[in-house]
Amino acid sequence: MLESRSAGAEVHRLPFPSNAPLMSARLLLIDDDARLTGMVGDYLRAAGFEVSAAGSLAQAREALTQGRFELIVLDLMLPDGDGLDFCRWLRGDARWRHQPVLMLSARGEPMDRILGLELGADDYLAKPFEPRELQARIKALLRRLEPKLDGDEVLRFGRLDIDLAARVARLDGRICDLTSHQFDLLVVLAQSPGRVLSRDQIMDALKGHPLEAFDRSIDVHISRIRAVIEDDPKNPRRVLTVRGAGYVFARKQDADADAA
Repeated sequence: MLESRSAGAEVHRLPFPSNAPLMSARLLLIDDDARLTGMVGDYLRAAGFEVSAAGSLAQAREALTQGRFELIVLDLMLPDGDGLDFCRWLRGDARWRHQPVLMLSARGEPMDRILGLELGADDYLAKPFEPRELQARIKALLRRLEPKLDGDEVLRFGRLDIDLAARVARLDGRICDLTSHQFDLLVVLAQSPGRVLSRDQIMDALKGHPLEAFDRSIDVHISRIRAVIEDDPKNPRRVLTVRGAGYVFARKQDADADAA
């Protein structure tokens, strides 16, 4: 069991997970306890995660602007602010509004948990904690965020189906008229629902395509994709623009779009 330094406990060496599948998800650990962060980071890396650490909220904000993370593990007591305020800031910024957050703190009273969850945390784990429980909670959160994929490799989002094997998208069962490049762009967005992707990140994910297919034309392709998958392309509910940041594919669509 792990406890924080502030709780006065010794940080013991962790048993590494055996035969852990490679997850390849990128995690950001925000905690000023370097020993704890080091131990937890090593444990999660052994489980196949990519882990970055930040010892302050300022470092965390810088890390977010420089890279993309599938999940944040956030301590509440930090040298330059409160993790609750940081979570409130995340939820108020369109770029990270849907960023999954697991709060990790020595403040384990019921009201602390309730407040953390009400401010937008996806889960809350109190210190001391078992590293295996932390890993299990992280995996459970990531599973909840994965696109729904059936046995035929079809991503399903309400009325929109994206058939990866057949390389077609269908709206209400009707095939959408997309070029091969546009379909690949749609897949890049749909495989990261709720995550804001910058144009550079989209270009990086599309490496291998002829440069002229996408260079300086991401916006044009998005417009054409919206023309065939949106009910009202001028008021999209599937592929959304985040001003100054990029695009996000809504997790929930159609009647549930306002909750995306």
